Amino acid sequence: MGNRDIASARDYHERTKHSPVSIRSGPHYLDWDNQPHPFKVYEELDSLPLEEHLTSSGVSALAAMSRSAPQREREVTPKELGELLFLCAGVTRRRRYFGGEMLFRAAACTGALYHIDVYVVAGPLPDLDAGVYHFAPERFALTPLRKGDHRGALVEASGGEPAVAHAPAVLVFASTFWRNSWKYRDRAYRHCFWDGGTILANCLAAASARDIPVRTVMGFAEASVNRLLGLNPDKEAALCLVPVGRAGAPTAPSGEPLPALDFVTRPLSRQEVDYPSIREMHAASSLESGAEVRSWREEDADPAAAADAAGTDESVAIIRELPLETAPAASLPAGGIEQVIVRRGSTRRFSHEAITFAQLSNALHCATRGVAVDVDPGGARPLNQLYLIVNHVDGAAPGTYVLDRERGCLKLLKEGEFRREAGFLGLGQEIPHDASVNVYFLADLEPVLARYGNRGYRLAQMEAAVTAGRLYLAAYAQGFGGSGLTFFDDDVTEFFSPHAAGKSVMFLIALGRRLKK
Repeated sequence: MGNRDIASARDYHERTKHSPVSIRSGPHYLDWDNQPHPFKVYEELDSLPLEEHLTSSGVSALAAMSRSAPQREREVTPKELGELLFLCAGVTRRRRYFGGEMLFRAAACTGALYHIDVYVVAGPLPDLDAGVYHFAPERFALTPLRKGDHRGALVEASGGEPAVAHAPAVLVFASTFWRNSWKYRDRAYRHCFWDGGTILANCLAAASARDIPVRTVMGFAEASVNRLLGLNPDKEAALCLVPVGRAGAPTAPSGEPLPALDFVTRPLSRQEVDYPSIREMHAASSLESGAEVRSWREEDADPAAAADAAGTDESVAIIRELPLETAPAASLPAGGIEQVIVRRGSTRRFSHEAITFAQLSNALHCATRGVAVDVDPGGARPLNQLYLIVNHVDGAAPGTYVLDRERGCLKLLKEGEFRREAGFLGLGQEIPHDASVNVYFLADLEPVLARYGNRGYRLAQMEAAVTAGRLYLAAYAQGFGGSGLTFFDDDVTEFFSPHAAGKSVMFLIALGRRLKK
């Protein structure tokens, strides 16, 4: 089974779809006594505390998301590294309750289960030795796993990706499956990229505000990265590499074998349930060597496969177009990205109050600026198309819309009141029913898989989640809220058809005014 056997991605996606029947007939229940611990804890290793003082960059959240990543040389200090780690995966506040303490994190996560860990592979930095580290958010510290400069292993694993070769440090996001599958079963593989993507959105915005070059690298050889970090491939998976900063001299690839890591970690729960389809899907979308990564990244697709997977079906009648009303930079909300991330939280109850079309326009504009990624520089060829159900937005009639990124407008597909339908599509929940607007991310998987193989499924999920993560930040920057949701897959596609015919849903986020207690 290889990356080009694209039946694997199709089968996994079909197998993990939600429907009214699957939700109501499933025997699964939550065993709260067996809930996994939300942190990976190395029992026998000491940690290095990071500096806890957070410096404001002075850059607003919307401005940070609108910037392009700088390409100039830029070193990174341990303090800046700590700030990025805090703003993408740190504990932002703590709330005590009878019987325990609830820790709120910087980025949204499905079920608040926090299954994404961040590792740091660093060269020599001022006041931080070269090494491989695990970020411990509950202690705001780095746990050393290996001594020495091992960036060459990542250069080799990434097929010589220049951003990795020139980075003073590389972040690696990884998921521990059981911490999410405890609740979501085999659908948790989708959540690896949903939750990795919202963390990545924070990381990219925080780095942009600090003028630190960053890039998202989705192409790497799994086995090499697993060995470097000491990941158990049956239970954990590296999701992406994020080179941070840019040094003048590149790090040379290193093919030297590394000794295996065998550190004791705290058990997550008394019993773990294995979901083979998660491991099978990850294996089917894995790459085996740096040479295969280069081939995957550089391979030209045939014209049909290279067609824009997020393209508009112009044969469908459009009622009218609504140009986005983006505000000039000088008039955007001035709240710094750091303050927005710290106060962000998933909104659990929406009022029926409206947001303005200008606010929605700002959010869509900033969220869809593209992501600097190794397989599509600048995000020039988006994989997802955004469909909207507008419930209450001043300046936009209630109805269904599709975003035309190139023309900077929303195209009205159907006018009317669709609150009831929005609630149903979001698993019958009140959140999408009450929200001002619901944004759905749909991708045509056939050209995506034809171009990128099974790994294209990861790309489509991650791109949708990064964009949704930016919508989260843009909402809170403008004084309203957001909440990521799951959905009835085929019903969403059918609802937006014929325009969305043949497309698959990757993500859903509801936006609106929070209901005040």
